[in-house]
Amino acid sequence: MADSQHSTSADTVVDSEEENIQSKLQFSEDEEMLIIIMFNLVGERWSLIAGRIPGRTAEEIEKYWNSRHSTSE
Repeated sequence: MADSQHSTSADTVVDSEEENIQSKLQFSEDEEMLIIIMFNLVGERWSLIAGRIPGRTAEEIEKYWNSRHSTSE
């Protein structure tokens, strides 16, 4: 039947969320440099850093930082 050709709304939501998470954690070189510079100036004050990068939230920047600069080394 035609059911196999249709995706459910739940599948669409999951795919959309995965794409959204991946795109949010992709930062441009300019954003990366700004995050590094700001981190050196203000430390882990993610909301201050996010205020300098349009379209980014403090949570996104913190996740990005923690994924790139692990302190467990």
